[in-house]
Amino acid sequence: MSPLGLELPRGRRTFTHLVLDFTGTLSLDGKLLGGVAERLSRLSDDLHVIVMTADTFGTAREALRDCPVEVRVIRDGREKAEAVAALGADEVIAVGNGRNDVPMMGVAGLGIAVVGPEGAAASLLGAADIVCRDILDALDLAGHPLRVKATLRD
Repeated sequence: MSPLGLELPRGRRTFTHLVLDFTGTLSLDGKLLGGVAERLSRLSDDLHVIVMTADTFGTAREALRDCPVEVRVIRDGREKAEAVAALGADEVIAVGNGRNDVPMMGVAGLGIAVVGPEGAAASLLGAADIVCRDILDALDLAGHPLRVKATLRD
């Protein structure tokens, strides 16, 4: 695994972890969205991929069983933020759509909000560095660093 380097307004940053929400971010009604598994597989070559979820539908582990990711069932947003901090927050890209993702966006080195088929919490949009129209666009950013640079440019 080789770290992912991105140009951010505060300089070049190196990321080693990708932390994602499951319900509403990677899935709709507990089912993994099309195209997600392939992208997670590609990203796992460069990043340790962790899915943190309250697992509303109880399907996360099964839906992700063939993906090279670690699944952690959590209670709330505070727990997500604590886990991101423990990983070394500056090296974490966090992706989510819900209100319980706001705390991890506040500590992660790069926060990406997703407005997916279940929508996005309004409070999350202000906490994120980037807002994407869907998870596929968000996951593709890591493979196209100049997109991140262009979006965050002063």
